[in-house]
Amino acid sequence: MRLLLIGPPGCGKGTQAVRLAEHYGVEHISSGDLLRRHVAERTSIGRAAERCMSRGDLVPDGVVMDILRRPVEAAAKRGGYILDGFPRTVQQAESAYLVAKALGASVRIALFLQVSRPELIRRLLDRGARDGRTDDTAEVVNHRLDVFGQLTEPLLDYYSGRETLITVDGDRPVDEVTRSAISQLGAALQHRAGRIEQIG
Repeated sequence: MRLLLIGPPGCGKGTQAVRLAEHYGVEHISSGDLLRRHVAERTSIGRAAERCMSRGDLVPDGVVMDILRRPVEAAAKRGGYILDGFPRTVQQAESAYLVAKALGASVRIALFLQVSRPELIRRLLDRGARDGRTDDTAEVVNHRLDVFGQLTEPLLDYYSGRETLITVDGDRPVDEVTRSAISQLGAALQHRAGRIEQIG
């Protein structure tokens, strides 16, 4: 299992990634968690990332690739991963594909968590008020959603053409989203296995 989760801020990627990783017995790798760790530790990467994150902008490709390369390679060798938060642009995806292919660690399935914009705004503002996150103010939230629409949504066409892409309705309760994701992933994995068998 080598799965990429795609979705706008507030769609529940982190929650679903943890659940799916537990279900399939693979590692959950979150670019956001890794970046926030660097920010908290005040590393040089963290200081550079913090300036971007506080504005709601994407962290430069090279920075994210550097912190993800080793965890992704190691997880692929141990049986797979659920990758959450990267790539966020088609350019990142193309660069990551070349690196991951050489390592034998490329993504096989992409899962898109689809949530309406009003619901995303509600969730993110609630989270900002609850957790005191500086990147969850109304202005930054709307900017982050605009950035997702402009830069990240094109990944859906990219992965539907290159790999298997499935879409899950993320507007529903968490348990329902998890069940739907597992059901659709099961069907997609069976389809992939059948295709490989036919080719072989």
